[in-house]
Amino acid sequence: TSLININNYKISQLLKPINKRYNKKILYKYMTSKKIDSQRRKFLTGMTGVLASVGAVFAALPFIKFMTPSRAVRISAGPLEVDLSQIAIGEQKTVLWQGKPIWIIRRTVEQLAQLKKDNINLRDPLSLEDQQPGYARNLVRSRESRPDILVLVGVCTHLGCAPTYRPDKKSIDASWEGGFFCSCHGSMFDLSGRVFQNVPAPLNLVVPPYAYKDNDTLIIGVSDASEVSA
Repeated sequence: TSLININNYKISQLLKPINKRYNKKILYKYMTSKKIDSQRRKFLTGMTGVLASVGAVFAALPFIKFMTPSRAVRISAGPLEVDLSQIAIGEQKTVLWQGKPIWIIRRTVEQLAQLKKDNINLRDPLSLEDQQPGYARNLVRSRESRPDILVLVGVCTHLGCAPTYRPDKKSIDASWEGGFFCSCHGSMFDLSGRVFQNVPAPLNLVVPPYAYKDNDTLIIGVSDASEVSA
């Protein structure tokens, strides 16, 4: 009788002449049980893959929800109107646009006069870096029609922290004329959002696109009021 190998094991002893019929029954039972185990193993392997895929989908759902902007954020992505008549002289108002804080400051005559003076302590006093629309590339970084109104993205250009409005003179140090101070890392900006030298922030604060619907209605998100549909 020839040798029969199953799973690399020699089972020639099962085919000895003695009680050959009985030994064949044992061999058949052994072979069929291995076949069943193989099918079961394939089934379990397949189910494991399916369950792993389903688990991955459920695990990803919180991240998908987090990455999907909320309805409020989607609405705030469009042009935003702000009533300037509600902002007193010297005060700051913060609104949300495109998920970012937008500062609106109504500066005093004294503050505007101070901004027009030469300041050798500023890194980019003429706003040469592309941090604002062309109509805001001036000493007060505002439109000519309303130089008192300053519109800024309230995010520090260093690491994205939130500076605070500090208009009071000498509230930071003896030379402080008013502006914005980031207490996280010490960056300082004047009342036009221009960054000082020798601070971590490398650039002036960003001026977003904006226009005026009328003298007291600011529209954030467009450079021309005609871009807003009636």
